[in-house]
Amino acid sequence: MKHPLDTSLTRRGAIGALGALAGGLALAQGNAPRTVRLGYQKSSTLIAVLRLQGTLEQRLAPLGTTLSWHEFTSGLPLLEALNLDNLDVSADVADTVPVFAQAAGAQLTFVAQEAPSPTAQAILVRHDSPIKSVAELKGKRVGFAKAAGVHYLLIAALEKAGLSFADIEPAYLTPADGRAAFERGAIDAWVVWDPFLSAAQRQANARVLSDGTGLASYQRYYLASTRFATARPDVLNVIYTELEKTGRWVKQNPKEAAALLAPFWGLDAGIVEQANGRRSYAVRAATAQNIGEQQKIADTFFTEKLLPRRINALDIGLFKPQA
Repeated sequence: MKHPLDTSLTRRGAIGALGALAGGLALAQGNAPRTVRLGYQKSSTLIAVLRLQGTLEQRLAPLGTTLSWHEFTSGLPLLEALNLDNLDVSADVADTVPVFAQAAGAQLTFVAQEAPSPTAQAILVRHDSPIKSVAELKGKRVGFAKAAGVHYLLIAALEKAGLSFADIEPAYLTPADGRAAFERGAIDAWVVWDPFLSAAQRQANARVLSDGTGLASYQRYYLASTRFATARPDVLNVIYTELEKTGRWVKQNPKEAAALLAPFWGLDAGIVEQANGRRSYAVRAATAQNIGEQQKIADTFFTEKLLPRRINALDIGLFKPQA
């Protein structure tokens, strides 16, 4: 049954206030979730920093809440787990991922959004590749993670070059499998995001055919199940506040942040610093005004027959952080 908070964007915009009331009642009745199941990817930078510093556990403890961590290789399985009630909160996923989850009927709430980082994803070829332009990808095998932000970037870049998605041979690969296939020549091009992008550039001398500039804003979203957002707005407010602080810290302390993340990611600190330099890490509330590109993404995927049905991409909960 569709949650009443999801019936319109205007009403969903009030989810923070309504959720606070529902959450307070649930707490009074002792029914609110006491363990927060948080899903993340290895590339979830701000969440990785918070985990390494133990910040969220400390901040959630006064709420009588514990935290469990669950790692995923890509964003789509992460949101599937959220939809199946195997998770409560998701670390950042690319702007494309929620539209696939929405098409599957997931009841989700945007907790926060990172402002655009268009250069943090790109189409790569090997340094000795004869391919010099996106137009030359016609008939070529291109590797990328399905439903990731790079999926939309590839479609947008092909369209600009006068091609369609049907003009290439897609190879759906996780970042680890994509890197291996790229290096051994099993794919002609690889579309990937940071820090994998920076690692391929610095370690494999990969060459950029196109990044997202003018094609794909690449805004990343933090989400929760609408059920959890309604029950525990207090928890989401803590998470939002700490994400905002951490985003500022990473940008103001690039070397310290790189030194912290490098061993966690298994990468050289120089690679991490380059990758972090391309991401905005500007955490903000997701509002009707700044999520407009979601509909364009959804329509593009539907046109390419990658979504099973047309969706209203704005039909999603919007968490309103409290001061």
